[in-house]
Amino acid sequence: MARRSYASFGNADYGFWYRFAAVLVKPVNTALVKPDWRGWEHLPERGGFIAAVNHNSIIDPVVYAHWQYNSGRPPRILGKSSLFSIPFIGFMLRKTGQIPVFRESTDAAQAFRAAIDAVNSGQCVQFYPEGTLTRDPDLWPMTGKSGVARVALMTGAPVIPVAHWGAHEIIPPYGRGGGGKSRFNLFPRHRVVVAAGPAVDLSKYQGQELTAQVLRDATEDIMTAITAVLADIRGEEPPAERYDMREAARLRAAAAARREGRGRGTDEAGEEAK
Repeated sequence: MARRSYASFGNADYGFWYRFAAVLVKPVNTALVKPDWRGWEHLPERGGFIAAVNHNSIIDPVVYAHWQYNSGRPPRILGKSSLFSIPFIGFMLRKTGQIPVFRESTDAAQAFRAAIDAVNSGQCVQFYPEGTLTRDPDLWPMTGKSGVARVALMTGAPVIPVAHWGAHEIIPPYGRGGGGKSRFNLFPRHRVVVAAGPAVDLSKYQGQELTAQVLRDATEDIMTAITAVLADIRGEEPPAERYDMREAARLRAAAAARREGRGRGTDEAGEEAK
């Protein structure tokens, strides 16, 4: 798709540090990625909005940021607070207005307040609703966390589903290259698709109390929209059930308990036989 002109956006505030970061990062990204950028027509030209993105490689933020930067609407990305303590990287994240997320902390609420303020001021704020790299065996989006739905319903801003596919070929999640691949597969360049879909219809939730059920339902609608964009990219049908990390952990714990019980029973039987 042809690149849209930055001048066509009334609030495309890049600033010195954002442009400086682009000068540093974009050449490296271009050396690794054959970009296939799609769906910019779905991004609002003005006003705040939320980009909800799938996550299957540690380099996803760099690839997504390149796509979003070239769209003419620079993103403010919610990132792990630990990244902000890394020398130079943390400096650049702060200078470009990215938003730290303090996990397992009451400060997590501050990230949502910052996101709400950014959206209300007309900016693009990006979420990874899954909160981490997907654990789905086939890299489909798993269940999402409710933060993105909460910010969307509190601001009334449109949520644009975004999916990318191909970065996992460069750096597979959790180093699981498989098929004889190494952990890092930097060359030759890999084709990476980043695409946006139409805004998620959350109108049925507007005006409702933000109960846990409303947030779960709105979050699932957002994840369904992201999955649909990814399915179009991949040309495949997604699984009928979404991978749930908590349910998977519960099943693993139950299986471990059963194994422990069987082992204890075998030991007891052995003692009785003596």
